[in-house]
Amino acid sequence: MNAMATTTHPAEPRPRRAIATTTHPAEPRPRRVQLATGPTAPAEARTHVRTAIRNWEVPVDPYVAALLTSELVTNAIRHETGETVTLAISCSRDRLRVDVHDTSRSVPAPVDAPADAEAGRGLTLVATLADEWGSCPTPWGKAVYFTLAFQPDFPWTADATAGVTRGDGEP
Repeated sequence: MNAMATTTHPAEPRPRRAIATTTHPAEPRPRRVQLATGPTAPAEARTHVRTAIRNWEVPVDPYVAALLTSELVTNAIRHETGETVTLAISCSRDRLRVDVHDTSRSVPAPVDAPADAEAGRGLTLVATLADEWGSCPTPWGKAVYFTLAFQPDFPWTADATAGVTRGDGEP
């Protein structure tokens, strides 16, 4: 006896139900940017992060994201022996993630700097404000990263990041 495969089709298509989510969008394309290791790198990195947050409509505080990005890039260019560092921005699983890649193999660690010190408090700031941070070795050196969890109730608007500047007026 030959068994014939049969396919049945419902007489009427079933209505599809969409599930509403608060992430915008679910999986944006990661952004990678090479930054020259000069004094303009932190400002350029802040601009790229603010642009990604705005374009992807990511519900995170753009001021915090820009500040933490600036700290990681400043550390990377301070310890980089080459001419560039790489900034990588991505979103997944309800988080914004920013990675900064350099060729140094030294593992970053917060230091206990005095309150009036002009340097040394950046990673402490990152550890305090980020939801997660850390570093991982890469074939070329290391990547230092932070994540910020999406805030579904964050008052995001299309121009929320347009005027984000540092306290001294720099972008």
